[in-house]
Amino acid sequence: LSKTSLSGLDRKNCSVCWELLTEPLRLGCGHGFCPACISDSREARGCPVCGQRLPSIVEHPREVGMSPEDGWKEDLCRKHGKKLLLLCREDREVFCLCCEKTQEHRDHHLCLIRDAAKECQEMLQAALRRLQKEQQKAEELEADIREQRTSCKMQTERQRIRSEFNQLRCILDCEERRELQKLEEEERKTLDNLAAAEAELVQQTWLLKDLISDLECRREWPTQELLQDTSGTMKWGEIWTLRKPKLVSKKLRRVFRAPDLGAMLQAQRGEEARADITLDPFNLNLNLVLSEDQRQVISVPIWPVKCYNYGVLGSQYFSSGKHYWEVDVSKKTAWVLGVYCRARSCTAELALGRGAEHQNAHAIYRPQCGYWVIGLKNAFKYKAFEDASTCDLNVLTLSGAVPPLRVGVFLDCEAGTVSFFNVTNYGSLIYRFSKCSFSQNVYPYFNPWNCPAPMTLCPPSS
Repeated sequence: LSKTSLSGLDRKNCSVCWELLTEPLRLGCGHGFCPACISDSREARGCPVCGQRLPSIVEHPREVGMSPEDGWKEDLCRKHGKKLLLLCREDREVFCLCCEKTQEHRDHHLCLIRDAAKECQEMLQAALRRLQKEQQKAEELEADIREQRTSCKMQTERQRIRSEFNQLRCILDCEERRELQKLEEEERKTLDNLAAAEAELVQQTWLLKDLISDLECRREWPTQELLQDTSGTMKWGEIWTLRKPKLVSKKLRRVFRAPDLGAMLQAQRGEEARADITLDPFNLNLNLVLSEDQRQVISVPIWPVKCYNYGVLGSQYFSSGKHYWEVDVSKKTAWVLGVYCRARSCTAELALGRGAEHQNAHAIYRPQCGYWVIGLKNAFKYKAFEDASTCDLNVLTLSGAVPPLRVGVFLDCEAGTVSFFNVTNYGSLIYRFSKCSFSQNVYPYFNPWNCPAPMTLCPPSS
């Protein structure tokens, strides 16, 4: 048995006499005693409390392995030396059955240590399982991120972007070549006109020089010979006047305007949806004449009958998809074109074109009656025909820098739009009808009006 002075256990009591320990000694079993009680019990050769056999207390003082802290068993109460069996949930302290009788833990929730330990182990296992699942999720997310980093090359999208811009460059290059070709043509014509004017002026100059030379020679003639001259040179010299050649304007007849790239691209996409449209020869009015290939319509007067219905539908109709066609109106001073979808609520108005007065014939051209159209009137007035809040027709005046000699019509059934493009001006947008409601099949619509010039459907290959 070894003797050690413990400053941290001065307030502990001896397990035999319960006196305050001043020089505490503790056996290997964990019980502490004062030196006097150990001396009285040395013949027992064992712990006075638990009876654990120990080496000789006197002869082998160091074999007991006394330690003021390390030798104390953790499962024994330091105060009573009893086994720790209970846990206070409020204070999170463990104690023996003797401590339960004190006032310190009265009205507290107590439970057996083994039950609390089991519960704690279960909580640890649950927390461990949850964290392991979170770890698995983290590993899966990490693997997904690595896979995304590997596959996030966006090669397909990169190729699509390059293809789109290459297409735009091709369109711009084509437009540039066309514009330069037009400019070269205009330059060639201008130079030819200037050359012709110069040649004409040179010819007049030579003639003028000859006339001046003749008159100067006649100044030397005798008077009688001069008076008897009947060649007409004198008269010609009196009336001859320089004929000025046709002057060429220094200004260009056409000034280049940069095209609307967005409209041009949309028109190009419309080109990809080109439809081969022909005119329907059935139910054709007597005042309309179709060409043999059914791509051209001309209005002719039938005297003395007055007709105000010049409309003709296309032979093809559409209920889905995107479709595009072009109409040549370069020689016309009046026309209407677009699409038509039969509207049940406007049956009465459809007869308006056959018997109504000319000035009211445009009244049927509204989406409510199934018409999504634009038109030209009196050679310069371009119109779009929209619905109005009242029963009156809402006619919108359209403006553009370049008159459309060739009009492109783009029908998108899914988007519910009808767009009109000025093909003459790089495919710039003329007008677009949005939120169109097509309840039935949609037909291309053409009206050459009372202008005798032809209205021609352009072939898809043109």
